Amino acid sequence: MNHNDVLRSLRYMLKVNDAQMAEIIGLSGLKIAATEVAHYVKKEEEAGFVRCPDRVMAHFLDGLVIYRRGRDDSRPPQPIEVPVSNNTILKKLRVAFELKEEDLHTILKAADFPVSKPELSALFRKVGHENYRPCGDQLLRNFLKGLAQRVRG
Repeated sequence: MNHNDVLRSLRYMLKVNDAQMAEIIGLSGLKIAATEVAHYVKKEEEAGFVRCPDRVMAHFLDGLVIYRRGRDDSRPPQPIEVPVSNNTILKKLRVAFELKEEDLHTILKAADFPVSKPELSALFRKVGHENYRPCGDQLLRNFLKGLAQRVRG
């Protein structure tokens, strides 16, 4: 799933505008203009569309964690992880929205995409682990749909 789709989905879910999206990105240390964010949230067929780079997506996800949970001054800032995979997006959203395993199952079930416990835990394993499984676009899309239903009510 491309980063622009994820940004659009999260923007809708959080009910924020381009300036607020830029502020969320800024929380993780990357200064970006709201006009630049506007290009990232456009659809591919719209004029002015620009593909969102991994670096911006990584900063947005880290900023989202800070935006939702607050900054933890007792820990040093974590380095930005690039490239950003679907698994990374899922992990960061889990942290930002403080979701437990039961919450993840409920969200996916609400989106008509039930996943077993072993399948779900495999998505959160480290790359290279024997039980690691890459997160597919369909699973991430359905997770975002279910999370939007949960957040927006």
